[in-house]
Amino acid sequence: MNDVSEGFKKAVDLETEAARSKSELITNVSHDLKTPITVVKNYTTLLETTPLNDEQRQYVAELSKYTNHLTSLLDDLLDIAKASSGKMTFERVQLDIIALLKQSIVENNEILLSKNIEVVENFDTNSYMLKLDGDKTYRIFENLLTNISKYALNGTRFYVDAVSSEEAITISFKNISASKMNFNEKEIVERFVRGDSSRAQEGSGIGLAIVKSFMEAQDGEMEVSVDGDLFKVMLTFRRK
Repeated sequence: MNDVSEGFKKAVDLETEAARSKSELITNVSHDLKTPITVVKNYTTLLETTPLNDEQRQYVAELSKYTNHLTSLLDDLLDIAKASSGKMTFERVQLDIIALLKQSIVENNEILLSKNIEVVENFDTNSYMLKLDGDKTYRIFENLLTNISKYALNGTRFYVDAVSSEEAITISFKNISASKMNFNEKEIVERFVRGDSSRAQEGSGIGLAIVKSFMEAQDGEMEVSVDGDLFKVMLTFRRK
């Protein structure tokens, strides 16, 4: 039993060190890339103020678009590293989780409408107060809504449900996928894994990983399930 216990402790220590090293690598690489990307952005800004023909302006617009996307990706990588290493600060306050959910749906409704995706809300209007970081929790909802806008089948419905109990408030997001989901539930929440095999959609592949990290950092849980073309994410926010 002592040998088993010691072996288990060593395995945990190795996994912890591997996770720490991975987070440090992500942080260091992200910081190293920020400087050249900033330089590219600055030159792109200069080009935008330079007399150009129509074709050149189109090239500059594309360059600006992808540079901004890369900057956003680096910010996501840093957030993942900070959250997983415990270095990210979460300013918890009492907030109405349902009001924040409704706000996020309203403010992100345009991207859903662009794909003709109808939102169906299944929750009451009662206030459910939880001690959470408002900005990070909003980011959780925003990432999930963005994910739905990218991968849900056009012209379908997306369902959001909220159920309250004495121990927790559970919020679920359900949608029909546009592509065949050839992955398992554990894979999709791993960093950099995406659900579409063709990779034809834009995206960093870490949106769900950020959701998972932000939930766990606030003592919550995230579960993903796949049933045919139905994709479901369940968020559990503990009351204590």
